[in-house]
Amino acid sequence: MKAQFIELSPPTEKTIHIKQVNQEFLSNPLHFHELCELVLVQESFGRRIVGNHVDSFSSGDLVLMGPNIPHIWRNDEIFLEPESKLRAKAIVIYFPSDFLIRLTDEQKTIQAMQNFINKAKQGIRFYGETKDKARKMIEDLPEKLSISRITGFLNLIELLHDSKEYETLATDAYKAHFGQQETNRINQIYVYVMSNFKENVSLNEAAEILNMTPNAFCRFFKRHTQKSFSRFVNEMRIGHACKLLLDKTYSISEICYLSGYQNLTNFNKFFKSIMNKSPREYRKDLHL
Repeated sequence: MKAQFIELSPPTEKTIHIKQVNQEFLSNPLHFHELCELVLVQESFGRRIVGNHVDSFSSGDLVLMGPNIPHIWRNDEIFLEPESKLRAKAIVIYFPSDFLIRLTDEQKTIQAMQNFINKAKQGIRFYGETKDKARKMIEDLPEKLSISRITGFLNLIELLHDSKEYETLATDAYKAHFGQQETNRINQIYVYVMSNFKENVSLNEAAEILNMTPNAFCRFFKRHTQKSFSRFVNEMRIGHACKLLLDKTYSISEICYLSGYQNLTNFNKFFKSIMNKSPREYRKDLHL
């Protein structure tokens, strides 16, 4: 998969850089860069793709991405409505993958940091107490200066490195293939599905966007994402359903239709295939 390479300024090879995001809508295209990126979502919700992993995100989401993994964060369409007062707020920390390694000559520490960065190349989402502690540390960082900022950052990385409260995102088998011709093509399909998954997503329409036959499109999509187009669409829908299941005011039947499915049989089948449990079991586990 080719993503758009984004140059980041002013980060250099030797520094960490903290960016505070406060805008109406997250709409960056699918992209990658040579820095590690730690994202704390303070206020926002929508769809997130990291490598070949598809999921919903919401306020409090905390994700670390290693260098050169394609990713896209996009808010739900409600953010674009004329009367919307919603905002996208986040703190993003960029740092070179060898920043931590260059601080020491101790081989055990170097190996530990290399393993941590290698794991981050798949993308890592943190949760639980780790996320709560990290959020406070991250929100304090922009106010810190000089050595205090560096020590605060190192304490944050130590917390994340030692944590067991995380899940890796992209699959072990995922390998990004960067070719200029595919950049906009994959991004167009991602945006099309993100914008339409609650209603009708057509294989023929997706293929037409790229001026391909349906068969050629399916081969192209699977070659660059390591999954079928139908699997991708269902992951997008089920990710949305998981978010709705947090809200007990929605029935399972309502969530089925709000997530783009036309009947409960298909919804239950795809939900269990992707989440390894039924929607009812998923909701029960959420509210234990």
